[in-house]
Amino acid sequence: MATIQKKSFWQQYGSLILILGGIIIGAIIGAVAPNVGTTIKPIGDIFLNLLFTIVVPLVFVSIASAVGTMANMKRLGRILGSTIGTFIFTGLIAAACVLIWVNLFSPSAGTTIELATSETGEAKTAAELIVTSLTVSDFSDLWDKSNMLPLIIFAIIFGFCVSACGGEESPMGKLLSNLNDIIMKFVGVIMLVAPLGLGAYFANLVATYGPEIVGDYGRSMLVYYPLCALYFIIFFPLYSFLAGGKLGVRMMFKHIFPPAITAFATQSSAATIPVNKEACDAIGVPKDVSDLVLPMGCTMHMDGSVLSSIVKIAFLYGIFDMPFVGVELYAMSIVVAILSAFVLSGAPGGGLVGEMLIVSMFGFPPEAFPIIATLGFIFDPAATCLNSSGDTIASMMVTRIVEGKDWLVKAVAAKAAAKTADGN
Repeated sequence: MATIQKKSFWQQYGSLILILGGIIIGAIIGAVAPNVGTTIKPIGDIFLNLLFTIVVPLVFVSIASAVGTMANMKRLGRILGSTIGTFIFTGLIAAACVLIWVNLFSPSAGTTIELATSETGEAKTAAELIVTSLTVSDFSDLWDKSNMLPLIIFAIIFGFCVSACGGEESPMGKLLSNLNDIIMKFVGVIMLVAPLGLGAYFANLVATYGPEIVGDYGRSMLVYYPLCALYFIIFFPLYSFLAGGKLGVRMMFKHIFPPAITAFATQSSAATIPVNKEACDAIGVPKDVSDLVLPMGCTMHMDGSVLSSIVKIAFLYGIFDMPFVGVELYAMSIVVAILSAFVLSGAPGGGLVGEMLIVSMFGFPPEAFPIIATLGFIFDPAATCLNSSGDTIASMMVTRIVEGKDWLVKAVAAKAAAKTADGN
């Protein structure tokens, strides 16, 4: 068996240190010199826009290529089934954890909020939510990043058609494969400026919103953020252990922080897909698995949003002096949390639809919407961090189901052998 060439500390963690350093410096600039923080905002916007512009072609090409070049349709079925099962499994665990947590620590204790009149608009029916979540009415709408799930469905069907018309050896199959390689090179170029872009983005974020996230909502932050930290510390290693044993845990901690930091800073699951892709490739997740799991996870794997949704529900119950107890209420909270997470888009602020769903499903008055929208803004960085970085771990768990328990050992050995061959 080939030996693994040991990398230097900087080779392993240099990019992470640069990204984290950029964010820390940006946060300091935003806190100490808010004017400077808002002035350099365009730099962060340019970086974020570059990520956003590559997301849609990345999602379409990666899924269409993975499905179109997959000769074994049974494997595709296993990947898709395992993906959905993994998302439901981790979502239910997240829901159980947050229900226990909010009963131990009330997010609304000591909060006095004046209710302001607000219009929430007409709530959609369940049928309308299903239609608008899964499809769009015009082909051009597929290329809007807010319609990620319809794009995924379209790409899967397109991939099936490519497979039926020659697959990997067809001209379209070769084109998709080449486009996929080009797009990943493009992602690598964008990530070269990540420390600067994320630093500028975070400087403006702190300069603009820093003073507004304290006060009456401080208690909810003290409840939600430690919960997210505990979920990250306890359950991410547990999921990684289930996926790849002790080696899985080591690989997770080695590669999870760039996606987590990018997601926290940008508050966008879509913008984090390219970084997650790099992490999965470094860990050894098969390309066809990550190409399917990561885009689907962008809209369907929302552990952090499940946590935040139930905290929001408990917060509103406290504000309106209603007891948040009962098996039926808990069950409804879990269903609504998963539904509200499911309809989230991959863009910042995409939770507004889910928040409207919470207000309407539980019968809260329209005045509750600005409260829950504010909570959504406060919770969004941590929620997106768990949502997006969890997609890499979900990819590992799906690979364990599809490839077997020794998949990671074989992947590491194959990488080592390839490096040795390249060196000779």
